[in-house]
Amino acid sequence: MLRLYGALMRLAQPMLRRKLRKRAVAEPGYAVAVEERFGVYDPALTGTDWCWIHAVSLGESRAAGILLIELRRQHPGVPILLTHGTATGREEGAKLLEPGDLQVWLPWDTQQAVAAFLDRFQPRIGVLMETEVWPEMAAACVERGIPLVLANARLNAKSLASAERLAWLARPAYGALAAVWAQTETDAHRLVSLGAKVAGVYGNLKFDAAPDLRQLATADSLRESLPKPIVVLASSRDGEERMLLDVLKRFGAAVPVPPAQAAISSIAKRVHEVQWMIVPRHPQRFDEVAALIESQGFGVARRSSASAPADSEIWLGDSLGEMALYYGLASVALLGGSFEPLGGQNLIEAAACGCPIVMGPSTFNFAEAADLALSAGAAQRVPDMEHAVMAALGLVGNAAGNAAKREAMVEAAIAFSSSNRGAAQRTAAAVLALVQDVPRPVRASGTVPLERTEPGFSDRVD
Repeated sequence: MLRLYGALMRLAQPMLRRKLRKRAVAEPGYAVAVEERFGVYDPALTGTDWCWIHAVSLGESRAAGILLIELRRQHPGVPILLTHGTATGREEGAKLLEPGDLQVWLPWDTQQAVAAFLDRFQPRIGVLMETEVWPEMAAACVERGIPLVLANARLNAKSLASAERLAWLARPAYGALAAVWAQTETDAHRLVSLGAKVAGVYGNLKFDAAPDLRQLATADSLRESLPKPIVVLASSRDGEERMLLDVLKRFGAAVPVPPAQAAISSIAKRVHEVQWMIVPRHPQRFDEVAALIESQGFGVARRSSASAPADSEIWLGDSLGEMALYYGLASVALLGGSFEPLGGQNLIEAAACGCPIVMGPSTFNFAEAADLALSAGAAQRVPDMEHAVMAALGLVGNAAGNAAKREAMVEAAIAFSSSNRGAAQRTAAAVLALVQDVPRPVRASGTVPLERTEPGFSDRVD
């Protein structure tokens, strides 16, 4: 079966090349080092004894960054090989590198490309972040005695159903993993059903992310001068921006406001008393979303444009790496990805910034975190975008009790975030403990061997 899979993957390579060329038109990052995806690496990229971490996309790269901080704290100088599958993941991952580290694309999952990758870099351990498990790679690591683990692991019901339909591929691949550290008990049960060796339920690494304090300080100073409270649709996905704009149009947000605000209907007046902001999840959609906002009759002020009028009805957060600033500015966040059946985006970052959350019905990607946030009082769930807008208005309006309710949610969000930390320490310790049992290959000069010699290290890991 693995040979059949390998043959299909080889036949698919021309289609992958065409897809990469097409994606590179909108995202030039896909044109970088294309041959690495097929197992052809620059001869100058060498070394052994790597701690190889695979973070396929943006979210996984951010989780990898949290793990890396703790790995380096517990084992200074650990040599890191970072791989990715998307341009945004690679761009984010580049920020995590230190002198001596390497960053390349993970190869397409063919026997030849996988063998070239493993023979070139000879990693001491492979750490897959969250979801990505490839059959050829898993089998090759077993053959070479390289422990391949899945960290911060999650598996929603939809992905489980897909894996079960391809059980002839999925079960051997998950079974080949040396260890799996799940985010939640539910994730653990699903992973075990596929044959994975779940060695612990450690929580979500993203709780250990510290918000950018400089961005939060900037937001605090700016918020004092803003005439209106801000409501942000954060990490929005395709279709959700139009949902919000349609609701705001129905409520009269696109109609110019005369000086006599008392003449405006009650709901329209409340909508006009808020500054609405949209921050798309994917940077390649920034221009598309700006055009959509204008086509719906709204003025748009872009973060990237100093010339845009600040009194535009919609602000567009078209920048990367500034979510703490946006959450710090916002009085309420509408959770992107939860108003379409997409499973929701990461709500943990908003909570860590003390931003109350209003989420839609679809949060299966962060099911336990969403439930915990609701139980803690840090979030509200609503059935659709119209109810989300009404909920946000109920938190930022001038009616009696609104300010107290929002402040209670701010405090609950911070407490919810801080009480769920610790996954990074547990995961890093488990990675280093596992490496101790693996024979070390000859390593390149300048790297630090992945082993600990201090007395009591094993006891501390336990």
